[in-house]
Amino acid sequence: MFVFKTDIPMREEEFHLLRDFVYQYCGLHFDLDSKYLLEKRLNKRLTQHRLSSFRDYYYLLRYSRDKDQELAAVIDLLTTNETYFFREDFQLKTFTDEIIPEVCEEKRQRGERSLRIWSAGCSSGEEPYTIAMLLMERPELVAWNINVIGTDISQDVLSKARHGVYGSNSFRATDDYFLSKYFNPCPEEEKKWKIDDRVKQRVSISHLNLFDSRRVSLLGQVDLIFCRNVIIYFDLESKRMVISNLHDRLVSGGFLLLGHSESLMNISTDFQLRHFVNDMVYQRPIASTGGICG
Repeated sequence: MFVFKTDIPMREEEFHLLRDFVYQYCGLHFDLDSKYLLEKRLNKRLTQHRLSSFRDYYYLLRYSRDKDQELAAVIDLLTTNETYFFREDFQLKTFTDEIIPEVCEEKRQRGERSLRIWSAGCSSGEEPYTIAMLLMERPELVAWNINVIGTDISQDVLSKARHGVYGSNSFRATDDYFLSKYFNPCPEEEKKWKIDDRVKQRVSISHLNLFDSRRVSLLGQVDLIFCRNVIIYFDLESKRMVISNLHDRLVSGGFLLLGHSESLMNISTDFQLRHFVNDMVYQRPIASTGGICG
């Protein structure tokens, strides 16, 4: 009886095949120093399919009947989805205290009462649900139509986001006020909390590859985009493509919020950098013929 190894080595040529395949699909970039990471994380897939080489696995990814499902499993293994509620509070304070009042005032002047905010790379849902809770705390927005859109390339984390059940690790920066107001103890899972339906109904969760310009365009126009700690996974060319896609989704004068260690230097000149009290944020320049929603 043949016994399959659980630690199959990845040859350099196999690494290039798999790396380039993933890159062409979603823009995730892995240099040669990442070969061990791919080898370690993908070995379990070879075991799962009883394959004896990474070349065989590459052919499975390209030509098998279930290639889309398998590629989704690869993305789940290769992406890091560390997140929690109310992450980077200084930026969220800029969002609630300065950006939202500015955007809403512009909209009131035009008689509008709607907000569309996109969480690009929403992981297991903590970010879009945080955004929704913060907006629900503003009494002047009670009668507004608020739509928070959470998207991610990983089907695994999207499933968790739709389920809306979280453990203590997700609440490391959450005030007890928000925990008691917007979460309910989960009877099925001890020491876990479920997001309240009042929050859920303001958030839509869907699968989206930021590298797929056609699918991204179907999202329509949004007032503000959170894309935090996402472009760090891309090389320069992919970053430019993704940022261009994000730029095209923003309304005139719309805002782009990146992670604290990310910037658009050498990536894009299509944004202006706005200096607020607590943070600096990128903004799509306001068109000369319109306002914030031109």
